[in-house]
Amino acid sequence: METYFVCRIRWFMLKNRNSLTRLRIGHLGFFALLLLVAGSTQVFAQQPGVIKGKIIDSVSTTPVSFATIRVFSSEEKKLIDGDISHEAGDFSLDVPFGKYYAEIDFMGYESQKTKVFIVSSDNPVHDLGTVKLATSVSTLDEVVVQAEKSTMELSLDKKVFNVGKDLANAGGSANDILMNIPSVSVDPEGTVKLRGSDNVRILIDGKPSGLVSFKGGSGLQQLQASMIERVEVITNPSARYEAEGMAGIINIVLKKERNQGFNGSFEVITGHPTNLGGAANLNYRHKKINFFINYSIAFREQPGDGRLYQEVYDLDTLEDESVYRGDSTTILKQNTNALITGFNTNIRGGLDFYFNEKNILTVSYLYRRSNASRITDIRYDDYLFNDSNMTGFTKRRQDEDEVEPNSEYSLIYKKSYEQKGHELTGEIKFLDNWESSDQWFMHDVFTPDGTPQLSRLERSLNDEFEKQWLFQVDYIKPLGKDGKVELGARASFRDMVNDYLVTRKNEQGEFEPITDLQGIDLDNVFEYDENIQAVYGILGNKTKKFSYQAGLRAEWTDVTTTLKETNEENPRKYANLFPSAHLTLDLPKENAIQVSYSRRVRRPFYNDLSPFMTFSDSRNYFSGNPDLNPEFSNVYEIGHIKYFDKGSFSSSIYYRDTKDKIDRIRLVDDKGLSNTKPQNLLSEKAMGVEFSSNYSPTNWWKLDFNFNFFHADIDGSNIVETYKATTYSWFARQTSRFTLPKGLDVQVRGNYEAPQKTAQGKRKSLYYADLSMSKDILKGRGTLTFNVLDVFNTRRLRSISEGINFYTDSNFQPRVRQFNLTFNYRIKQAKQVKKVLEE
Repeated sequence: METYFVCRIRWFMLKNRNSLTRLRIGHLGFFALLLLVAGSTQVFAQQPGVIKGKIIDSVSTTPVSFATIRVFSSEEKKLIDGDISHEAGDFSLDVPFGKYYAEIDFMGYESQKTKVFIVSSDNPVHDLGTVKLATSVSTLDEVVVQAEKSTMELSLDKKVFNVGKDLANAGGSANDILMNIPSVSVDPEGTVKLRGSDNVRILIDGKPSGLVSFKGGSGLQQLQASMIERVEVITNPSARYEAEGMAGIINIVLKKERNQGFNGSFEVITGHPTNLGGAANLNYRHKKINFFINYSIAFREQPGDGRLYQEVYDLDTLEDESVYRGDSTTILKQNTNALITGFNTNIRGGLDFYFNEKNILTVSYLYRRSNASRITDIRYDDYLFNDSNMTGFTKRRQDEDEVEPNSEYSLIYKKSYEQKGHELTGEIKFLDNWESSDQWFMHDVFTPDGTPQLSRLERSLNDEFEKQWLFQVDYIKPLGKDGKVELGARASFRDMVNDYLVTRKNEQGEFEPITDLQGIDLDNVFEYDENIQAVYGILGNKTKKFSYQAGLRAEWTDVTTTLKETNEENPRKYANLFPSAHLTLDLPKENAIQVSYSRRVRRPFYNDLSPFMTFSDSRNYFSGNPDLNPEFSNVYEIGHIKYFDKGSFSSSIYYRDTKDKIDRIRLVDDKGLSNTKPQNLLSEKAMGVEFSSNYSPTNWWKLDFNFNFFHADIDGSNIVETYKATTYSWFARQTSRFTLPKGLDVQVRGNYEAPQKTAQGKRKSLYYADLSMSKDILKGRGTLTFNVLDVFNTRRLRSISEGINFYTDSNFQPRVRQFNLTFNYRIKQAKQVKKVLEE
């Protein structure tokens, strides 16, 4: 049974009888896009038969608008076409001649199935007459029929994950959701990777967002999981999508219902370490207006710890510089303990206005505010020659207060034309984000016996601002029976400013700027001005079992970075073409194969280019690199999908050839001070194979499995001759979900990422397990969920880095094991009826 959610989409594509001969599109912002089919006559494929009728309430006799009508072949039991009733309750569908039956249903009413009827040359128009729908026994409750397959929907170039049924997501954040999606991994520091690469483009509702701005993917930790409807993973995007992101695109789609009447859900969360929060998702739909609002609030405490061991060598004492491990000059043992306390709130609201069934205007607003405090204590133990000869120790405390409010404004217009699939969409979006950080550092140095030697007080002020305008227009025009052409244009204007100042208290009690640290000025203003314009075109068609899609995207990039105080300007301008191609072959027995290609780019972003250093750790600094160049990749992929009665199986082989690969390189000076910043390596060639499947051995047990194995050759010899690596690595994830008696669901998930070599060393294995259970209560209106994330507290980021004069072994756990208890209550949503659909 097809749910009315899917049928809402069909409503945008109702067939009228008028013809359209010309389309004119005005310009958006600075550029003009002319999508004009001039002097052409649109030819529509005419079907020989028509099915029509009218749907009314059996008691009030009032029309039932937006009811679902589906027409099936009586012989093959196959869905032929479907539609939504108009506001007057009437409907009309074009079908070929044949024998059919129809099913009509709508929320709150009993479904109706008609008798078999014939549409032929003798009876080309079949009138079902007036169909009277009777209300169901419980008109207040909605029965949502969901297939188990809907958790993961597979296509050859995209995987869609409907996250609501994943028990591990309850009470968590967007990062928690991404951790549980095949092909995607999130390290303990919040870095998101797709198939092992952190060069992935993260979008919200298909567009850039302030949720993924200053902090990259780690900013998703402030987005409640309850606000997310689904996640789309696109491993080899077409020209329709921006070329940014070598490994692909992750698109997070937020919730927005369009159900008639008032609907909603509420969620309350508690957990340990402290995780308190609540969320509400509400919508009201009445005829031409649909209003939606999502709100969440959360208070979290996130303890973490880390260890670092480092040896630094005096090259003058080494007979052979190729031998790193020998008589060390200095040894550092570092221990870190941190506690982050965060208060986050998100509100997203908007409305859809239906001028008619083919013209929709959507206005939305998103506001997010994060207030955080961070206490970090670091102890440095210093040794000379060996770890029994201590020369002293240092204690450093970071006390930070940070506020980060983000706002997004969006205006979207969508027009559907007479021909099914003929659409025009335009959007204007404005992002206004800023972040203010005030940090104090207490730094105390002691002799080995604990006698104070030095005490100093430092302060760091860091203000960041971002404003971005985005204009986009997309046009789709069907060609013939199965073909289509897509055209579009996009313009993005982004300005970012970072006002950075680090001061130190002198003997007179005054704070003086620190103007130079490892050659970096810590009193400056960094400006980032980015303008990107793009146009694209895609042509696709299908002949029998073979289909193709070819596209070309052109992008013009203009980026200028400026250090205001020192008047250092670094402009970058370049234009590039990004072709893409997808070839698909449908095979017997529900198999399909696709071959695809795309060219991708990773442009150095704001944090990659900013020269300012993190200052919380006085021995280990992290900064950007203003001289960084973009990296380009050619991505090839062969994919296969097989559907069967109890599940599905997909596999793919992929290859990435990357030039000027961007990677973070760690350098350590003779004093033991390190600076890690991005550098352009010569290249990386990566090849891998991936398998994903879901299978239900019985109606009470469901299995999901994902496995990825890859090989990479990394060449960083332009930095240091020895910075070369050949690595083999893999990661696997397996999820089992059990439906037990009395409505209890239990879910167990295991994750493993194998060790991986890097240009400077290796990343050690990462492994963890999650356990979740849930039960519906209050007659199906509520759900109680308990989960344990990282059951064995093993999710630690461990790595080894080596250079000509140093060896570093680090082990950090920014987030410890988490217990969550979540209660969800639904308005006008009864207990979900689980049913595997026969497709």
